[in-house]
Amino acid sequence: MRHNVDMTVGNVIDALADPVRRQVVTVLSGGPRRAGELAAELGMSPPAMSRHLRVLRAALVIEDERLDEDARAWLDQIQAGWADQLQAFKRHVEEAGE
Repeated sequence: MRHNVDMTVGNVIDALADPVRRQVVTVLSGGPRRAGELAAELGMSPPAMSRHLRVLRAALVIEDERLDEDARAWLDQIQAGWADQLQAFKRHVEEAGE
């Protein structure tokens, strides 16, 4: 990691526990946005968006209104793991139904 402070799973999960912050991460996965653009896109006041961005920055999920590279890689791994699990569950259900 390129940060002085290690990103911990607990910090990231705490930061992403809020649905608005998850929306911010989803929007930022499409590319960097200014705080004002994020606020307008999500229908929030700039001060409220600023508070959410501060939490995401503190958890090292974002950096300068873009997803942190380490956070993006970690989230990609989580998503891939869930996709594998769902595919295995689908196969199990299909086999059980035969």
